[in-house]
Amino acid sequence: MEILNEVKLAKELIKFPSITPIDAGVMKFLEKKLKRLGFKTKIIEFREKNFKPVKNLYARLGSKDPNFCFAGHLDVVPPGNINDWTVNPFKPSIKKGHLIGRGANDMKSSIAAFVAAISGFLVKNKKFRGSISLLITGDEEGDAINGTKKVVDYLKKKKERINFCLVGEPTNPNKLGEMMKIGRRGSLTGKLTINGIQGHVAYPHRANNPSTTIIKILNELKNIKFDKGTKNFQPTNLEVTKINIDNNADNVIPGSAEAAFNIRFNNKHSSKSIQKKLNKIFRRISKKNRSTFKIDYRVSGEAFLTKPNSTTFMIQSIVKKITKIKPKLSTTGGTSDARFIRKISPCLEFGLVGKTMHKVDEAVSLKDLKNLTKIYQNILEYYFK
Repeated sequence: MEILNEVKLAKELIKFPSITPIDAGVMKFLEKKLKRLGFKTKIIEFREKNFKPVKNLYARLGSKDPNFCFAGHLDVVPPGNINDWTVNPFKPSIKKGHLIGRGANDMKSSIAAFVAAISGFLVKNKKFRGSISLLITGDEEGDAINGTKKVVDYLKKKKERINFCLVGEPTNPNKLGEMMKIGRRGSLTGKLTINGIQGHVAYPHRANNPSTTIIKILNELKNIKFDKGTKNFQPTNLEVTKINIDNNADNVIPGSAEAAFNIRFNNKHSSKSIQKKLNKIFRRISKKNRSTFKIDYRVSGEAFLTKPNSTTFMIQSIVKKITKIKPKLSTTGGTSDARFIRKISPCLEFGLVGKTMHKVDEAVSLKDLKNLTKIYQNILEYYFK
């Protein structure tokens, strides 16, 4: 059995310009590597109208329970201006003990570490009791329509059981070992349109300015105190992200005004309970100002928490053993694909340091990459003991 090198594998994965949702051949490449380790693999492509098709990979080694799954994504964000990079983002280079390239941090190196860990684990544990699987998407950085969400539905239909899932997102703020994610806040985006009556600014009594209504609404939204947070979650927060009045004339009262906002909410709320609360505000203020409103909501995910269990504490102690830091169990940050996987399995997120993700010269410390591989291999060894 060949033991794979995590740095070499990370370099090979980074070379594929898999800018979301483009696959660029990376799934096929990873599939070949996993087949050599004995995995049964399936590349599943999903298509939905108005969205680009996405290739995903589900691979499993073994047929018995428990099934320990690793989840991640091979798509990356665009590199931005290539001239700002010190290296070609898709020709990875090592400088000052760091591997630089797009996806080095988020999250091709983490996938490389897990696959390398499996190869090391299998050398000593050819006949382990259980299964190891990988759920890899090409749609985490994009619309998240044809990716993990649909793979989870596919696995449900196939009655494929996952007993525990480790998501390899970069969870550590500054040092490897600082943080594990055991949940995430929910995310709700709203696009609000207020319709008034267009008219001449000199004759405001003949018009109804929608900007007056939208300002009152946004002011009230910003002053909502949703909660004080919980033991596991930060307080819910609402941020106004866009305000737009499409009007080219300075002497015309506009007919409509638009705004967008995003709410990150904890598990004291659901997206439905928040929508209900906001709709009351829109109705009340619009009615008072003789305006009408239209609201479109998009839910990226509900708040969730995986109650820490023996596997959580086992992983926490392994991270501490290797990094000499006891990781904090956290729910901070944005959303991740764990929001879909948690519907079929308990989830935990642990990966690299996220300081350079999405940035120019995205990089991973070679020491961290080596230690992450050790952590992942130790997790497999303890899980299947």
